[in-house]
Amino acid sequence: MKQSGNILFSGVGGQGILLASELTAHAQLVAGYDVKKSEVHGMAQRGGSVEAHLRYGEKVYSPLIELGGADILVAFEILEAARYLPYLHRDSAVVVNTQKILPPAVALGKTSYPEDILDELRSRQINVVAIDAFAVAKSVGELRTANVAMVGAMSNFLAVPPDVFLQAIDETIKEQFRHVNREAFVAGRAAVYA
Repeated sequence: MKQSGNILFSGVGGQGILLASELTAHAQLVAGYDVKKSEVHGMAQRGGSVEAHLRYGEKVYSPLIELGGADILVAFEILEAARYLPYLHRDSAVVVNTQKILPPAVALGKTSYPEDILDELRSRQINVVAIDAFAVAKSVGELRTANVAMVGAMSNFLAVPPDVFLQAIDETIKEQFRHVNREAFVAGRAAVYA
């Protein structure tokens, strides 16, 4: 196995970023890769930024991704995609949820939320895939599966077959929630080409 890569997950506390990174790591392990993962919770409980670094390959020594080293950015909130631009390189792919979660300064009226984030991302000559993960989650009947829909969308950029991700869902998620999460993964994967 000579393939390797770096995936950066970013978002706001409570969006399921840690589960998404755990599912992805599990799938990569099942596929035979060495995987290292690190999480930064920050002020997650107060709606602050959360990030998870995931590196995979034949042999990985450190979990942290250097600036300019992320092959894929999975941004669960649109402003968080802009926050992590320094981690991207020319061939990076960005899978971004179009949801907006207003930071406290915006909610208090002290500043405004930037309106042109997707345009800014696309101007960087990187592959940007914007999906409405909440619409995908709503379509399967469970809003809390938006994170797994994002994993489904991101999986299009990996060599790991979808069946391996579905196996990871079966082995990671509680039985009563597996079916709807499987549906969210498949719908999220399909949303990239819809």
